[in-house]
Amino acid sequence: MNLPHRRLVIIVRADPVICGHSGEARNLAEVALTRGFDDVRLLTWPMEALEAAGLPLKPVDGLLPYSPGITVERPEPVGDYRVPDGRYLAGLTGRLVELLAEPVPTVVLSMYLVPHADVAVNAVAAARAAGLDPQVRTMAKAVGSDVTNVIRNALREQHFGSAITLFTTFLANDELIAVSEYTRDEIIACAQEVDEIAGTTFAEQCRRRVVIGYPPIDTSAYLEPDPAEVDAALARRGLERGGYVLFLSRVARAKGVYDLVTAFAQTRCRERVKLVIAGNGPALEHIQAMALEDEQIVFLTDVDDDEKSLLMNGCAAYTLPTKPEPDFVETFGIALVEKMLSGGGPVITTLTGGTGEAVGDTAIVIEAGNVNELTAAMDRAVLDLTDGERAEMARRAREYAVRFDRAPIFDAHFGAA
Repeated sequence: MNLPHRRLVIIVRADPVICGHSGEARNLAEVALTRGFDDVRLLTWPMEALEAAGLPLKPVDGLLPYSPGITVERPEPVGDYRVPDGRYLAGLTGRLVELLAEPVPTVVLSMYLVPHADVAVNAVAAARAAGLDPQVRTMAKAVGSDVTNVIRNALREQHFGSAITLFTTFLANDELIAVSEYTRDEIIACAQEVDEIAGTTFAEQCRRRVVIGYPPIDTSAYLEPDPAEVDAALARRGLERGGYVLFLSRVARAKGVYDLVTAFAQTRCRERVKLVIAGNGPALEHIQAMALEDEQIVFLTDVDDDEKSLLMNGCAAYTLPTKPEPDFVETFGIALVEKMLSGGGPVITTLTGGTGEAVGDTAIVIEAGNVNELTAAMDRAVLDLTDGERAEMARRAREYAVRFDRAPIFDAHFGAA
């Protein structure tokens, strides 16, 4: 059997999940092939598990293919109905042990600590306990919702044992990464709370070991889209250049979509432009019901990866009025950077969580949850900016966004792997 020389395994909720971090895993995998890894695997969940979880999913037939050398594995559950969720974890963990049993130098990256870091830590421990002596280095990346959802809720509900378990698993990895400065600060703050409750020393360890790893983005997929392709994509959707304000993200309350529909209803610019809400998510049906009588609001639930940058390029403005909720805070905002790379109208967003790190000083910023400010921002972007001002904003946004290109971000963390 011919074994690879170097392997990267990424444990993640991969495509077709609508999440910037599934794209992040894809981009890391693609760069790995150019950096000496000859076997790259995304270890992820079976489709039925993703569907049962209620996660928003992209149309499967619209996904971009992975390059040869990248294998997406969806291990089958192990056990029967008496082990409802553990079956899937057993499948993931068992498959990773099988990969570690091969004498191949391997880097294992877990994205989303719950439960993916558990899979990595448990698999490595099992392999070593079995005497397999795996050549492995583990990396755990906290993408944000690990903290803003899991740890924060555990502390809020006084389930500090869950927080201790998560921190212990996180710190058991060789390298620790946070998706933004905001996320790193939140990790340390949560660790400090646990320390005060339980007498642990998590905060000092996190302060010393956690580094920043911004999301890697394939900038080439967004820069300078073909004008003819943009026009063709808009024509298929019944849209015109500059004729719509775009929201393209997960359709959820924390993304500010309710505020957006309310704000758009009172804009002056609605006489000139439509509001396009592109995406899927838990709030979609409710938002569609809210906008049922508004012919100026268009819903697109089947946007594929190729079409995304084209819609972004053609819009009069892109808005992501995200705001903090108990179960979610925008810890970076990958879609913001994708829009900034694509060109088109200005970005309108809030300084929530890590969005300021994503946009720098290149966006129209409003107060989170302020509907009147959002209304005014859309009117300004559509009606008041000159062509020169719009072009200058687009140039500055693009120059800022290229710093998140996937190649240098990969090299910063895997260069010595």
